[in-house]
Amino acid sequence: MAQGLDVEAMLERFRERARAVKQRPLPPVAGEERTQFVQQAQRDFQDFAIVGDAVGSVEDGVLVLRVDLRPKEQ
Repeated sequence: MAQGLDVEAMLERFRERARAVKQRPLPPVAGEERTQFVQQAQRDFQDFAIVGDAVGSVEDGVLVLRVDLRPKEQ
């Protein structure tokens, strides 16, 4: 499986998913349901963006994703 895995293409799909979440329209809901929808969208974006920002490689048959979570220097 690892031999046929295009890590960069996989990471690009996560970047696309993060962009899609940002463009996702709000459904016609209000109140608590709206709050839940917005919170879920924020979590989805964060998860997809973190993986999309990773540097990936396959090392000894293991998919390795490196994500730098340190704050960017000003």
